[in-house]
Amino acid sequence: MAKLITFVGVSGVGKTTLAKALAASGDFATGFEQHDTRPFQHLCDKDKRYTLHNQVDYFLLRAEQERILRADPLPALLDGGLDVDFHGFARLFHTRGYLGDAEYDLCKRLYEQLRAALPMPELVIYLTASDEVVRQRLANRDRVNIATAKDAGLLKEYFEEWLNTLPRKKLLRLDVSNVDASYSDIILDLLTRL
Repeated sequence: MAKLITFVGVSGVGKTTLAKALAASGDFATGFEQHDTRPFQHLCDKDKRYTLHNQVDYFLLRAEQERILRADPLPALLDGGLDVDFHGFARLFHTRGYLGDAEYDLCKRLYEQLRAALPMPELVIYLTASDEVVRQRLANRDRVNIATAKDAGLLKEYFEEWLNTLPRKKLLRLDVSNVDASYSDIILDLLTRL
């Protein structure tokens, strides 16, 4: 079974960018969010009644990605992932009222069943950045952003709560506030740490 490394952090912090930069410099299998091709992403952005649909779709996508990546002989990089979608986004959407209590409970049950069937990632890389850096990166993205810069504080709180339950050896924290947005200045160091 291949080693799975996931990238965690608020929207706009650079999870996908870092995963792609690492993948380009080494032999890794990859799984990405696929925000442009997911069937409910744009619907959810325009109409929050599609939030449950979007969450279920992402939970299933991420579980499918993990299963496929685990079968590949190469170590795998995943931007975000099943745990991010539950511990961060499902909680955020529940807090914002996009998911009702029963819908959130359904998300929790689905997440728990999927995670029970799949081993936890071997390493979680938690990216943080200043509020200003996150705002700038979100503003420069050309894609659907259901979570916005104003959600960053809550997402960070939710991620911290979850990450504090993980063993220390499974977690690598990186403050990327002063790192070039392409991550070119930290790739070699990060590769040696992996």
